[in-house]
Amino acid sequence: MNIRPFLLTTALACAAFAGLAQANDTSATSKAVPYEYGMPLHVAKVISLTEPATQQCKVITADMKYIDNAGKAEEISYQKMSDACSFQN
Repeated sequence: MNIRPFLLTTALACAAFAGLAQANDTSATSKAVPYEYGMPLHVAKVISLTEPATQQCKVITADMKYIDNAGKAEEISYQKMSDACSFQN
């Protein structure tokens, strides 16, 4: 009995399922609205602040998830200087 075709089929099936799971995952994509100057936010509670890690002092895009005054979860993206700028002279 040759097991090689079975292993190849199994590996291809696992790769296909992983691809489908990744394509259906909406949490990995950002639905954040870009912030514009003067935009009213009405933040009641900040849930999380995230930004990409970098060793360089540069402008990055950060995301903020929050609850607004009406109790609705919102997400907004904004430009800021990276945290690496705080450690450089």
